[in-house]
Amino acid sequence: MERELVELKTRLQEISDLNSASAVLSWDQATYMPPGGAAARSRQMATLSQLSQEKFTDAAVGHLLDALEKQIDALPEDDAALVRATRRNYDRLVKVPPQLVAKITNHSAMAYQTWTQARPANDFAAVAPYLEKSVAYAQEVADCFPGYDHIADPLIDWSDYGMKAATVKALFADLRAQLVPLVEAVTAQESADTSCLHQFFPQDKQRAFGEKIIRQFGYDFDRGRQDLTHHPFATKFSIGDVRITTRFDEHNLGDGLFSTLHESGHAMYEQGVDPGYEGTPLDGGTSAGVHESQSRTWENLVGRSRAFWTHYYPELQATFPEQLNTVSLDTFYRAVNSVKRSLIRVDADQLTYDLHVMIRFDLELALLEGSLSIQDLPEAWHARYEADLGVHAPSDIDGVLQDVHWYGGLVGGAFQGYTLGNIMSAAFYDRALADHPTIPDEIGQGEFGTLHGWLKENIYQYGSRYTAPELIERVLGAPLTIDPYIAYLKSKFGELYAL
Repeated sequence: MERELVELKTRLQEISDLNSASAVLSWDQATYMPPGGAAARSRQMATLSQLSQEKFTDAAVGHLLDALEKQIDALPEDDAALVRATRRNYDRLVKVPPQLVAKITNHSAMAYQTWTQARPANDFAAVAPYLEKSVAYAQEVADCFPGYDHIADPLIDWSDYGMKAATVKALFADLRAQLVPLVEAVTAQESADTSCLHQFFPQDKQRAFGEKIIRQFGYDFDRGRQDLTHHPFATKFSIGDVRITTRFDEHNLGDGLFSTLHESGHAMYEQGVDPGYEGTPLDGGTSAGVHESQSRTWENLVGRSRAFWTHYYPELQATFPEQLNTVSLDTFYRAVNSVKRSLIRVDADQLTYDLHVMIRFDLELALLEGSLSIQDLPEAWHARYEADLGVHAPSDIDGVLQDVHWYGGLVGGAFQGYTLGNIMSAAFYDRALADHPTIPDEIGQGEFGTLHGWLKENIYQYGSRYTAPELIERVLGAPLTIDPYIAYLKSKFGELYAL
């Protein structure tokens, strides 16, 4: 048993190294790579993805798992968890041909590069052929898993294990029924004044202020860094190298600041994984939803709280005295929590954000089902925004081109994680407050050690040792519900808008 375990871990480390090398290339493409490198970069990433897939799905890995599973009860708990997680991944990956993985990686890299130029040019026609191919590839991957109830099910399950399209749709319907009346009640009132956020804020000062905050959150710059990109993301090359990216708008203070706080949440999760898991399938967040719960915790539950700004607003005023010295804390706090029917998901407030996600999720299902064509997608997008949020994008820049997801990977399986993360963040935060009622007071003093420590102890350290449903049950003692999230929204915005 010892020999099989050592051999399995050796193979998994080699696969992890290939995946990390590919992640470095992907990060470079999104940050520093010149446009002329796109074609070669796509080929390089495709080569690495095919090698990784071939090595992971090698029959020898299956034989090692077979042997270890026969004696799994005799293994230490971490090793037993490793065998179970590797088996889950192996059984899925072995169904997808390595050549298909390479084609998708090559295609996605080229699609991403095209999108970086097409979006600012408002040129949907340039990316439409890539998007059509992305849908076709997603359908081909789904068909590697026959027997699904909906073609999106295998893609959703990959990101959020145990979830299906029907499950997500039912959850979204319940959430929507609660959110829409709240949105209508708030938006019927006069909008908060957000002009204080739309003055001139030099990028270098924005960056320094945001990086100081996330250091205090617990993001370790000795094991990470922040760079600029088109669409912010976090990435991991090892536990000792977890990087984040952001973007700045010198006339929108919230854009770069809250992106930085958001991505630091993803990165602290990855930095907090048990170092003993490195190089194995346990080394990383357990699902898209759980990962998003961490970014939304630090961005919203902490970063948009009154306690947070009670501490940090005087420092922000000192950083931007000409812009903010005459702006009160109350005015600023209402501005960063303004509720508005808007066009851009990543800039959306907490009340309307999930409606943006639901629109994308429904459009993805229609594309995968074949009931919506790529040609008709821009107008379908506009129609849904008119119906759901009462707004119409003046161009595709703020419409169907705004999110990178469809242009840097497969269509389907990603967007539901954002709303699942919102729901989980409130539930996890409630549990943290039950264990440590002083957390809000500490946030008001600029101290985050208790919260960060609780998250590391209860979520971060376990990586993918537990599936998301198992982790939720372990932390909450019950399955996930929307109740804590709705209670949080009603309390916060009820107070802000005197509902």
